Amino acid sequence: MTGSVKRSPGYALLMEMGCGKTISTVAIIGRAYLNGLITKVLIIAPKSILAVWEEEFMKFADFPYHLTILTGGSEKKKQLLLAIPDEGLQIIVVNYDSVALIEAALLNWQPDFIVADESTRIKNPSAKSSKAVHRIAKKCRYRMILTGSPITQNPLDLYSQYKMLDETLFGTSFYAFKNYYAVLGDYNQPVGYRNMPELIEKAHAIAYRVTKADALDLPDTIDEIYPIHLEDKASKMYRQFVRDSYMELSRGEVTATNILTRLLRLQQITGGFIKPDEEEERYQQVSKAKLEALEDIIDTVAESGEKLVVMARFIPEIKEITKLLEKKKMKYALIYGAVKDRAEEIRRFQEEEDCKVFVGQIQTTSMGITLTAASTCVFYSLSYNYADYIQAKARIHRIGQHKKCVYIHLVAKGTVDETVMEALARKEDIAHAIVDNWQNIIK
Repeated sequence: MTGSVKRSPGYALLMEMGCGKTISTVAIIGRAYLNGLITKVLIIAPKSILAVWEEEFMKFADFPYHLTILTGGSEKKKQLLLAIPDEGLQIIVVNYDSVALIEAALLNWQPDFIVADESTRIKNPSAKSSKAVHRIAKKCRYRMILTGSPITQNPLDLYSQYKMLDETLFGTSFYAFKNYYAVLGDYNQPVGYRNMPELIEKAHAIAYRVTKADALDLPDTIDEIYPIHLEDKASKMYRQFVRDSYMELSRGEVTATNILTRLLRLQQITGGFIKPDEEEERYQQVSKAKLEALEDIIDTVAESGEKLVVMARFIPEIKEITKLLEKKKMKYALIYGAVKDRAEEIRRFQEEEDCKVFVGQIQTTSMGITLTAASTCVFYSLSYNYADYIQAKARIHRIGQHKKCVYIHLVAKGTVDETVMEALARKEDIAHAIVDNWQNIIK
């Protein structure tokens, strides 16, 4: 986690993943608003964590505000922008890929505070999204970047991120910056670096850094919930299935098996897959919301050079996740019911540097294996069994682990995912009380 030293017109805030960066930012934004310094805030973040900002403002903002997440196509985003009420603090949250597409509309909105979350997404100064962010930032009085790993490949990663904050720090020419701080070889590629003390001093002139190890009051594990918004079509399908379930259960015999089957179908919808007919073997994909969120997480962790564990409940989810990794040409280890040589999969993940992701089915990998090569675990979906859940968490948090462990839960808003997550947080097994409380659980 990192604090900041103010420098006109911008300032940087660099933070470790999972150490409360959004909470701190909400506090800073709130103080700036209450002091009469700002009225409009633009937050740019990876798609997977847009809803996290909404949740954090709801929890911690003790001042009047109106937050809008820009979703949909470019035209819809522009319409949402125009519909923001002119009252209290106005906050827009948008993903990086959209910034270049609606740059003119964002400039016309005239934000006076810009925040770039996971700012390594703009480390490439020639990318369209980076250039758009730079141009918008120049029009903002206050600027902030958030990241736990400002350097993911080499020291040159700093240039574009700091250009957003204050281009006088490292100059307006990446070519000049590269020639000054890098030793260039064939094809103008860096083969070494120089003037590093000066680079570090300049970088720290507008920021300071506190690592997880320094944050002694942090717990040894950190749970994060990433709210997922289902697409309109998937959301309508989900609500219809809930209504149908109420009607059928109200008319017929209420048994644990019957209710669990209904809940299973609801969870499958939030994960993106469902059988069109009970007799069919093939699943139909009805949503990509969680998959898109996972892709952002995979990209972020990969940029930091770390490894990642992904846990899921259903086979169609696991197959789609592995397809995504193959598309990205990322090596992975895999364990689910059909995998025979599980020891080899574990060895590859633990020992081979280029095997970056472990994908496991919760019921199969919840006990007896060690995955300490990673310190971040994503729960794509969850079972109702608390014992399976807590055991699955223990795969990365066990002897041999030297880092704080971060657990990211992809939870579809307004669905059974929230019910399951709340029950697990209370250390409850839903199946134990399902008959007496079936209406509230499905609701």
